[in-house]
Amino acid sequence: MTSMRYTREHEWIRVDGEIGTVGITDYAQEQLGDVVFVELPEVGRQVVKGDEVAVVESVKAASEVYAPVSGDVTETNEKLAEEPATVNSAPTAEGWFFKMRITASAELDDLMDTATYKDYVDSLD
Repeated sequence: MTSMRYTREHEWIRVDGEIGTVGITDYAQEQLGDVVFVELPEVGRQVVKGDEVAVVESVKAASEVYAPVSGDVTETNEKLAEEPATVNSAPTAEGWFFKMRITASAELDDLMDTATYKDYVDSLD
């Protein structure tokens, strides 16, 4: 079963078994503006929850993307090197950043579900 979880830093992780796909939320891409460059992690890199894993640069600012949970990077979205604006047009679909094998699934319990994240974002405006 696939489920989505969110961080307070506006990353999302779509969990399917032990694999998590990670990206930034629609709210995050709106705050950044037009994305012009994405720096992705090395495949095979071991990350700990909260580690800076990727960087996204826009016309307004550069922002770090943090690991929502601990695990090993298994794949990166190479399409973003050629088409970084995919992060703006499809942040929770084709605009994903990397996939990881989750090594600490209990950490998912610390993340927000969709309804809780929506309430969190609404409280920011």
